[in-house]
Amino acid sequence: MEQKMAAQEKNFKGIILVGPKHSGKTSTGKALANLLSGTFIDLDDEIALHSGQTPRALYRQSAELFRATELESTRKLVERINVEHKKGLGAFYIIATGGGIVDNPEAIELLKQIGTLVFLDLSTKTAWDRIVKAAERTGELPPFLKTENPAETHRLLHERRSAAYRKLADIIIDAEIDSPEQRAKEIVHLISNKIP
Repeated sequence: MEQKMAAQEKNFKGIILVGPKHSGKTSTGKALANLLSGTFIDLDDEIALHSGQTPRALYRQSAELFRATELESTRKLVERINVEHKKGLGAFYIIATGGGIVDNPEAIELLKQIGTLVFLDLSTKTAWDRIVKAAERTGELPPFLKTENPAETHRLLHERRSAAYRKLADIIIDAEIDSPEQRAKEIVHLISNKIP
């Protein structure tokens, strides 16, 4: 498997994790980085670094402002990775995206140019339960769910986005698997099997 991964690294620069909020993109990404000796990047951190504001703060101002900032941060990240690889300095990257990046098609296209898109598929119920649990800790639901019927808003959004992610993804993995390490091993196995 190590030889296969080494061969694959020549063909692409990383793994891009997509999926709904609380599907385990960050924990899986860190586990993958450990497993593959790669560099983990959370796109939300890149957004905060470039804008000086958290994604949640940007979204509170407007969804349009957040998506524009997300796209610009993605563009800068992809440019940086491409420059590093041209100079022969590039690492193997594992990038965790925000749950709604599927609604930012330009950002998705940029990311697809540098890596394999892995969709962490999570049921609507599990995703909602995790959102509610997180809201109990923080005291508020995410801004995009501040509607008259947050559960229904979530259900419709989750179903639409999941269908879009399934069409875009190179690999789909069951995010109901509890252990980030197990998810990471499954991703490596599936990616290795795709290498000729």
